[in-house]
Amino acid sequence: MTAQKGSAFLLKISDGATPPAYQTVAGLRTTQMSINGDAVVVTHKQSGGWRDLLSGAGSRSVSVSAAGIFLGSAAENAIRANALSGTIADYELSFEDGARMRGKFLVQRLDYAGDFNGERNYTLQLESSGPVVPA
Repeated sequence: MTAQKGSAFLLKISDGATPPAYQTVAGLRTTQMSINGDAVVVTHKQSGGWRDLLSGAGSRSVSVSAAGIFLGSAAENAIRANALSGTIADYELSFEDGARMRGKFLVQRLDYAGDFNGERNYTLQLESSGPVVPA
């Protein structure tokens, strides 16, 4: 595997059409993804003092956080509308090597900030609802 540029790690939001078209969330400077899994412990007396985990059990989730400069794009407006309404929408994460992951996400947090004599910026936190799969 070769190194990849962080600037090519993109967050995109679906337009809701069938088939969906995904629009890049403009202005992002940082994007981060975490894949989470809850462990189900099945340790018993014959485990020899070692913890045993149940494969394939527990819940899995994907968290996405991002920060950037507010540009007023259609994608940013859609994210704000989803945050205000609590709507779960389709998102895509794409990488420089062409790999993509798609799933439904809830906007858990959306923050705006702006300093005197500076740009308006925002941060967001998305949490998956259902499977996130390679596309």
